[in-house]
Amino acid sequence: MNKRKLLTREQEAIPGSHVGRRARQLYRQVVNPIRVNAARLIIFILLMGTCHFAQAQTSNPQQYQYTFTVAGDGSGDYKYIQDAIDAMRVYPLAPITLYIKNGVYNEKIELPANNTDVTFIGQNADSTIIVFNDYSGRGKLTTFTSYTAKISGNRFRAENITFSNNAGRVSQAVALYVDADKTVFKNCRFLGDQDTIFNGGETARQLFVDCYIEGTTDFIFGPATAVFQHCTIRGKTNSYITAASTTPGKKFGLVFLDCKILAAAEATKIFLGRPWRADAKTVFIRSQMTAAIVPGGWDNWGNKENEKTVFYAEYKSTGSGANPSKRVPWSKQLTNPEAGAYTLENIFAAANPNLPGERDWYQQPSKPFVWPGKTNSRQRQGGSEAVEHHSHKK
Repeated sequence: MNKRKLLTREQEAIPGSHVGRRARQLYRQVVNPIRVNAARLIIFILLMGTCHFAQAQTSNPQQYQYTFTVAGDGSGDYKYIQDAIDAMRVYPLAPITLYIKNGVYNEKIELPANNTDVTFIGQNADSTIIVFNDYSGRGKLTTFTSYTAKISGNRFRAENITFSNNAGRVSQAVALYVDADKTVFKNCRFLGDQDTIFNGGETARQLFVDCYIEGTTDFIFGPATAVFQHCTIRGKTNSYITAASTTPGKKFGLVFLDCKILAAAEATKIFLGRPWRADAKTVFIRSQMTAAIVPGGWDNWGNKENEKTVFYAEYKSTGSGANPSKRVPWSKQLTNPEAGAYTLENIFAAANPNLPGERDWYQQPSKPFVWPGKTNSRQRQGGSEAVEHHSHKK
């Protein structure tokens, strides 16, 4: 009898036994190649899937949603604006438009920096209202976290919307915090008290056209290059309209072109501005000024050294508040050639003409409010690229 045939399974598995060695050889020759080839096949499939996904991100733009709707009555895709923002694809392959129906939207919203090329179109500026009531000192909130709306995505546009902070006269309470570049606000209203609009972004360029802005103290402030064209500015109490902190070395800070400066009945002593930082630049061109503007016009914020570094100027101011001969001596009345430099083309001069929209971002026509109803925008908007936000809804 051949003893080798009588080896048990236990013996076959004994290391060093003849059968055990033969089994291991067969395993290496037959099973291992199968496992290796299977692994290679799995890797190949995964790589192909990854390549397909990467290709799909840019080669098929129509798969993504570019129109969204918000309506508090439920007739849109979403009832809250932040929910619509959260559903948008970041760095979209085409501009995104959000239509907002009339209503009071009690929310604190944020459009992050990676949500570029987004437009908000409200139904009516008086009736499409985004409002919240945070303020500096409420819990751990500061001036820069007290905003109702924060806009950081470049090439943002908004039309026919009210941005409001109704915290009252408690402390700094920002209605709009915008630090995005190439942003346009048309026919919008900005309501608040202290620090209504923060024009953030050291290199940001922002345009406000046909807007209404009101506040008490420093209610237009920040380092951005911001132009207010054909806007109505209303001071609500004896205080300061602007507080620029213009980035050192920049040619332009806050610029007001053909604006109207008004005052509430209680306001009788309003300053055009004071420097939040030493290199503040603020200029009023052809603006109509209320009698509430103080004869001196400007304030140095308690530091005479600021008078050496700020650039405060006017050109052809009109109205009973225009007193060029009585302005502080360290301010300036522009000459015709100097005033000629204050055009949108020059103020917003292209730093890099090859960047998206660099040449004409401020020249785009208005977009009408045409309600598209529900647009099926609840479908996936970019998978892992979607950004989760936390809004504070009442």
